[in-house]
Amino acid sequence: MKPFISLLCCCIILFSCQTEKKDTRLDKATRENKNGWIYVHLEGSPSTIGYQHGYLLANDIDTTMQAVQYLLQHDTKKDWQFYRDCAKNFLWNKLDREYKDEINGIVEGLHAQKKNYDSLDVTALNALEELAFYYVPQLMDKEKPGSGDNKAPGNCSAFIATGSYTADGKIVIGHNNWTEYMIGQHWNVMADIKPEKGNHLLMDCMPGFIHSGDDFVITDNGLLITETTITQFKGFDTSATPEFMRARKAAQYANSIDDVIKIFTTNNNGGYANDWLIGDTKTNEVAKLELGLKDYRVWRSKDTAMIGSNFPSDEKLIKDETTFNVNDKTTSPNARKLRMEKLIIDLKGKLNEETGKQLEGDHYDALQNKNANNKCVICGHIDEDINGCAEWDLAPYYPMGAVQGKVTTAALAKDMKLWAHMGHPCGQDFIGADFYKKHPEYEWQSKYLTNMKAYPWTMFEGKK
Repeated sequence: MKPFISLLCCCIILFSCQTEKKDTRLDKATRENKNGWIYVHLEGSPSTIGYQHGYLLANDIDTTMQAVQYLLQHDTKKDWQFYRDCAKNFLWNKLDREYKDEINGIVEGLHAQKKNYDSLDVTALNALEELAFYYVPQLMDKEKPGSGDNKAPGNCSAFIATGSYTADGKIVIGHNNWTEYMIGQHWNVMADIKPEKGNHLLMDCMPGFIHSGDDFVITDNGLLITETTITQFKGFDTSATPEFMRARKAAQYANSIDDVIKIFTTNNNGGYANDWLIGDTKTNEVAKLELGLKDYRVWRSKDTAMIGSNFPSDEKLIKDETTFNVNDKTTSPNARKLRMEKLIIDLKGKLNEETGKQLEGDHYDALQNKNANNKCVICGHIDEDINGCAEWDLAPYYPMGAVQGKVTTAALAKDMKLWAHMGHPCGQDFIGADFYKKHPEYEWQSKYLTNMKAYPWTMFEGKK
């Protein structure tokens, strides 16, 4: 009987160990891979949401961290310790307690999955855009005036419309994310977050982000928020509140357009300066908040279509805080602006979820008056552009462009639903082997960038 008893004991011990490993904090959390996206439902206290996030996305956070660190080292000449030091010296202490708890929860979840990152790593990752493209250029300018110009990214094409511009008179909003493909391939999380306090959120983000980052968020109280960056912006205040926390706080706690504006403009550090497009389905009003560091301006209406393609609009902000040339039609922001202005007129009274998808995948070059794959179309393909992007200091054929898209309407958002497309919204794939054969100067990126496939438009819905 001894062998049987020994086997029975082993089974009991094994069962006991497996039972002990189950963490009740994961009870309400789920993960699903769907058409290139990772959908996660996170629910509970800040630390619980963080733990669920870190645990369910541990491998994805790990691969994202590796790609981000590699690209930043190459592009900014700063190693990861530099970014960790930024997190320690002027980011971490500016965060509200609940967001520190959420980040610490992410770290705990990562540790449970044997991934050795800490709160400084996760904080630096969340501040990726504002550190690399606002703080680092500021340091460059101190060493050599003008050397930090044109570093603020010109990423994304977006619109928001309401009233006579939409098919049902209600709000329609759309956005596509432009970034380096090495980073953009990881902007594939659809996070459904139900915190114990504040709004229920559905947003796209990167693994490890507590905010959207490229910023497309819908909330259960009827707010719709997106943005496009102000390219060639200059300014950053290390003593103020990080942009990534203000973005999350606005999404989680705002109940109106005024609330969003107040949260963004309070103790603003100037990082990731954007034109924010905001809609409130309760009032059917939309607004544009153009937010710099020193200046900001708001436009709002219940009958309009507003666009963003990385161009600033306020004359004072342009003069005080940018090096942007509004008269150069050949730049990507201005060329896309021309096309989007025409499209919203052509589509007036027809904008809905389907025409919104078409807009975000548009390939018409308004300067050449023909379809093209380049920096000047809404669904950008800089990797196929012989001219590069001078306004972003990018060489020809750089592997960057529109990496995904999102669209929703007031009717869909009422049920916490949105459409999302991973990969170029036009449906075109990026195949690394073919690209590197043609452009071996970018072979260094093959370590972390192989393919970026385009998937079909997919509906996502927040859990009630």
